[in-house]
Amino acid sequence: VQLQASGGGLVQTGGSLRLSCVASGSGFSINDMGWYRQAPGNQRELVALITNIGRTNYADPGKGRFTISRDNAKNTVYLHMNNLKPEDTAVYYCNADIALVGDFRMYPYWGQGTVVTVSS
Repeated sequence: VQLQASGGGLVQTGGSLRLSCVASGSGFSINDMGWYRQAPGNQRELVALITNIGRTNYADPGKGRFTISRDNAKNTVYLHMNNLKPEDTAVYYCNADIALVGDFRMYPYWGQGTVVTVSS
């Protein structure tokens, strides 16, 4: 199973981006999915989470500006980011709790990261 993130880029302050992350492979099921970010010199931090039934949770920096959603049929999670600020500049990583067929245990999988740069 692999997670592939995309959608990062360079945007001006106040702009918008949509990040996508698709899980590929076979014989797995996904529980929670989420986005994290890591700015230079900082630890990785939670941005937003979404459960397999659509319940969401946001960290304070993105509340009111970011929206997480998912398409279970496509094994994809999205992060819509509006009104971006320079402090949102970071590498954004997607995460999914995945169980393989025949194994009830969930394991965290990470995407490779996509860079978001917000210019002032």
